[in-house]
Amino acid sequence: MFNAGGEIRLFNRLGFNGVFYGEVVFGSNMPNLMYMTSFKSMPDREAHWKAFSSDPEWLKLKALPQYQHNVSHTDITFLRPTAYSGL
Repeated sequence: MFNAGGEIRLFNRLGFNGVFYGEVVFGSNMPNLMYMTSFKSMPDREAHWKAFSSDPEWLKLKALPQYQHNVSHTDITFLRPTAYSGL
C-alpha cells in the first residue's frame, strides 16, 4: 500500500515533508514500515493529516481489497529537532 499503492506519492502531493521512509529488517515487530515526516507546527500537522484522511485518492486506495486489514498497530512519536539537526 505504501510503496506500490501510491501512498508515498500522496504524501508528496500533500506536502508531508518526508524525511525518512524505511522497512524494519529485524525484530519481533515485522513486517513493519517506519517513516518520519516534518511539519511547521502541530496545527500544520493536524491540517495535513485531515487533508490526507479525506483525500479521494486515499479513500480509493484504502478501500481496495488487497489493502483491507493490513495495519494492526500504529505508534506515533513526536520529536523536536536539536539545534544541529538541519531541520
